[in-house]
Amino acid sequence: MKYLFLLAFCLCAFRSLAQDNAENYPVDPASQQQANVPKGEVLKFTFENSRIFPGTWREYWVYVPAQYKPEQPACVYVNQDGIQWNAPTVFDNLIHSKEMPVTIGVFVMHGKVRAADPAKANDRFNRSYEYDGLGDAYARFILEEILPEVEKQKTSDGRAIYLSKNGNDRAIGGSSSGAVCAFTAAWEKPAEFSRVFSAIGTYVGLRGADRYHTLVRKFEPKPIRIYMQDGANDLNIYAGDWWMANQTMLRALTFAGYEVMHQWGEGEHNGKHGSAVFPEAMRFLWKNWPEPVKKGSSQNQVLSSILIPGQDWEVSGEARPQYMRAKASPIKNDTLKLSNGNQYIFVHLGKVRPTIYLQKPDRSKVALGQHDLDFAGMALSPDQTLLYISEKSSHWIWSYQIQPDGTLAYKQKFGWLHVDDTEEDAGAGSMACDQEGRIYVATNSGVQILDQTGRVNAILPAPDEAALKVAFGGKDSDELHITTPRKIYKRKLNAKGVIGLGAAIKPALPRL
Repeated sequence: MKYLFLLAFCLCAFRSLAQDNAENYPVDPASQQQANVPKGEVLKFTFENSRIFPGTWREYWVYVPAQYKPEQPACVYVNQDGIQWNAPTVFDNLIHSKEMPVTIGVFVMHGKVRAADPAKANDRFNRSYEYDGLGDAYARFILEEILPEVEKQKTSDGRAIYLSKNGNDRAIGGSSSGAVCAFTAAWEKPAEFSRVFSAIGTYVGLRGADRYHTLVRKFEPKPIRIYMQDGANDLNIYAGDWWMANQTMLRALTFAGYEVMHQWGEGEHNGKHGSAVFPEAMRFLWKNWPEPVKKGSSQNQVLSSILIPGQDWEVSGEARPQYMRAKASPIKNDTLKLSNGNQYIFVHLGKVRPTIYLQKPDRSKVALGQHDLDFAGMALSPDQTLLYISEKSSHWIWSYQIQPDGTLAYKQKFGWLHVDDTEEDAGAGSMACDQEGRIYVATNSGVQILDQTGRVNAILPAPDEAALKVAFGGKDSDELHITTPRKIYKRKLNAKGVIGLGAAIKPALPRL
C-alpha cells in the first residue's frame, strides 16, 4: 500500500510538473519594458449612458501612445474585458520599432446593471449577452457609443483624441467570450474592423457561436485578417469542446480563404499563452499596414463557380420609398408565366386567405387552393416542373411539383434557410433560379443560394442591411439584381438566370 501511495503521488507530481511546463512560454522582448522607449499614457473612465445596452454601467481604459499627434487620427485597437496581454507595454515597444502603426487602445469591460441594494441582490452581468451573442449589437455599441465617447476625452497634457474612421485602421480582440465577440464585430462590420485577435475563443454553443464554422464556409469571404490561439487543455463542458471548436474554426477560415495565423499549445482556459503570443499577433495583424486587408478566395465550389474575380456589387438605383420604410414586406400579388402559356397567380387581398390561381392560355382561371403562407415570392425550376414559394416568417422554402394539367401537388417544406441570430425568421423575400437549378433567395442575411436538393450552399451578403428582392437581368441574364432597404444593386455572375417565357431547360443531376 505504501508503494502504491508513492506511485500515485509521483504520477500526480509528474502531471502537475508537465502542466506547469506546458504553461511556461518564452517571453517576447516586446512584452517587457525597454529602456529609451517612450511610454504611453493610460486613462480610465466609466460609461453608463448606453442606448444599445440600456441601464448598463462599465469601466473602460484608453491607452494613448507617446507618439500620437492630434493632427493625424490614430489607428484603433479595441479589447474586451479591459486591459489584457500587458498591452500598453507591447504597444509602446511595437510602435517605437514601427512594427505597428501609432495606435490608441480602447479596453472595455462588459456592462452590468447594478442592483439597487447590493446587500440584497446581485448585479445583472451582461458579459455573455454582449460577448457570446451573434448579431451586430456589440459592434454598434463600440462604433456608435464607446469610440465617440473616447473622442470626447483628452490626454493629461491636453491633446484631443481623434480616432481613424477607416476600418483598415481598426483591430479588435479578446479572450474566451471576448474573443468570439471580437470576431463577431468584424464578421458583422468588416468595413469597420479588419483585424481580429482571438485567444481561447468561445466558438461553442453558449449563444450560437458554434454555427460560425458553417457560416464562414458558406459566406462570400470578407476582408478580415485573424490571429487565433488556444490550448489542448482548454474547456470541455456542456456548451462544447473549446479546443476542438477552435481547430474547426481554423479549418473553416482556411477553407474560406481567410488570412489566418494560429498558435496552438497545451494550456488551459487562461491568458498565459495569449499574453505570450500577443506581440506576435500584433505584428501579424498590422503587417504591411496601411496596405488594405483583402478578401480571400474560398474553396466553396458554388462561390467559385458563380463569382467572377473583380466583380462586386455596384449601385444601379435607389430603392423605392416602401422599401426604405420597412424590411421585406411580404408581396401581396405575384405572377409567374410558363413557356406553355400557363400562369400561376398568387393573390392575397385583405383578410381573405391567400390563394394560388392557375390561369390557362385561354384566360380561364382555376383556384388551386388557399394557403396560410406569409407569401414573399415564387420561382420556377429551369425545367419548369417545380414551383418554389418563399415565405417571410419562417426559414422554409416550399416546393410543389407541377402536374401535366398545371395543377400543383406534393407540397413540401423543402428548402432550409439560415436565420440571423437576432431574428425569429429568415425574412425571405423574392426568389430566382439559375439554369443550373440553384435557387437564389433574398433574406436578412443576404442572398442565400440553395442547390436543387434544398440546401444552402453559399451566401452573398448584401452591401447594406437585408436583401428584400432578387432577380436575374441584363442582356445575357447573367446579372444578379437585389433590392435593399436603401438601394438597388447589381452584380455580374458566371451563371444565367431563368427569365421570362423561354423554353424549359433540364439542369444536371444534383449531388446528393
